[in-house]
Amino acid sequence: MLQLCPNGGRTAAHVPDTPPRLAAAVRASGLGDVHLHPRDAHGAETMEPAPVAEAVAAVRAAAPGVAVGVTTAAWIEPDPARRAALVRSWTVLPDHASVNWHEDGADLVAEALLERGVGVEAGLFSGTDAAARFLAWPHADRVLRVLAEVTDTDPATAPGAAGSLLADLAPVARPILLHGEEGGAWPVLRLAARLGLSTRIGLEDTLLLPDGAPAPDNTALVNAARALLS
Repeated sequence: MLQLCPNGGRTAAHVPDTPPRLAAAVRASGLGDVHLHPRDAHGAETMEPAPVAEAVAAVRAAAPGVAVGVTTAAWIEPDPARRAALVRSWTVLPDHASVNWHEDGADLVAEALLERGVGVEAGLFSGTDAAARFLAWPHADRVLRVLAEVTDTDPATAPGAAGSLLADLAPVARPILLHGEEGGAWPVLRLAARLGLSTRIGLEDTLLLPDGAPAPDNTALVNAARALLS
C-alpha cells in the first residue's frame, strides 16, 4: 500500500493547506489512503473539530472511497489530556489517525481514538524509545498499523536506521508502513519496496524527486514512487 502525505507541517507555497487544495491533491494522486494535517483559518495545524471536519469531508467528497487519516501530534497540542478531549469532540470522524508513541500521553490519545472507532496508526520514530513504549501498551494488537518512521535524513545511513527500527518491531503483529523523510525518503522507500512493506510519499516527507529535482506537486512524487515500487 502506498499512502499519500500531502502537507504535514510545511509552509512551502505549493503544499496544500486548505480543504479544497487537500481534496484536489488527494484526487489527483489516485491513491486510496491519505494522511492529512488539517489547518485552521490562519494556516496553523490544528486538531479542532471544525477544521478536521472540513478537511475530511472535502477529501471524501472529491475522492470517494479513500481512507482519510489525520495527525494528533503533540506539537499541535502539547497537553495529552487536551488532545484526547479534542478527539472526543470531533464531529466528522476520520478513518484513522496517527499517534506518535515517543510523545507523552500517547496511550490516552490512542485510547480515545479506539473508543470512537477510529483506526490508530502507531507512529514509532527511530532513535527513540517509542517501540518499547508501544509494545508495553496493552492494546498494541488493536492498532490499524504501525508507522515505522525513520528520522535519519542522511541518504547513506537512513536505510541502516530503518533496519534497526524494524528489528525493534519484530514482536509487532500488526501491518507496518515504513517511510523516511527529507534525504532519507527515497532510500527508505526503496527499502520498503524490497521488503514488501507499505510505504508513503508526499510533500510532508520530501520536496524533491528521486533525481534531486524539486517536485512540482504531490502527484509528481506519487508517480515517481509508483515507478520505483513497480
